[in-house]
Amino acid sequence: MLCGSKTRVRIAKTSPNKVEIANEKKLAGCIDHTLLSATAASEQIKQLCDEAKSYGFHAVSVNPRWVGLAAEQLHGSKVAVGGVVSLPLGADSTKNKAAQAKDAIFAGADELDMVADLAAIIEGDSRYLLTQLQAVLKVCRSMRPPVVLKVIIESAALNHEQKVFACRIAQDVGVDFIKTSTGMNPAGGATVEDIKLMKETAPNCKIKAAGGIRTAKQAIEMLNAGADRIGTSSSVLIYNEFKTQKQEYERGIR
Repeated sequence: MLCGSKTRVRIAKTSPNKVEIANEKKLAGCIDHTLLSATAASEQIKQLCDEAKSYGFHAVSVNPRWVGLAAEQLHGSKVAVGGVVSLPLGADSTKNKAAQAKDAIFAGADELDMVADLAAIIEGDSRYLLTQLQAVLKVCRSMRPPVVLKVIIESAALNHEQKVFACRIAQDVGVDFIKTSTGMNPAGGATVEDIKLMKETAPNCKIKAAGGIRTAKQAIEMLNAGADRIGTSSSVLIYNEFKTQKQEYERGIR
């Protein structure tokens, strides 16, 4: 629970699903440093990778065009390369999604964020959704080491029953993460309520919160709600804000 300045910069270890965020480096390790703008060019991708290495972010997340460059820039570092599949709509065929996944992996992706078929979720078409997720997961699991698969459900665009349906199918398939949002859907991004629901519905999956997370306070709230990873383009701002808050708190108790 966050209550007052003393806990704004810290996550208490209250359950096995939560980790203590004692400093900015721990927080950085929970963040996917993201740049998915269609106008991003090579120099911006290089800067993104340099920042990820410097701040210690878990991964970068880039469009397919830039996965190879990111892999080159991050070679030999601890930062993972994240690619995206079927962004932003999720309406590609199963064959195309599997092919996109393969292309991204061969270009150097360690992790994939794939948009689920929203029509299948809204219509409750469990066979289509299950088959599609299985096909892409099969590609990821065929690699050595296996590639992490995160499935984006656009939770803000769904009602309660649809969120539960999507999370249960994803857990049944065995995907690694369920992710809230692309950050591009007009319905909105991550909410604390959705993170709690997703974690409760699919306890065997990790949860990634993304979409509209721009402050340290928001990031900590998402992690406290059960998120295991944060996706944001405001990573450096969040890191520095968290660090400043922590320093101010420590000065106050001396």
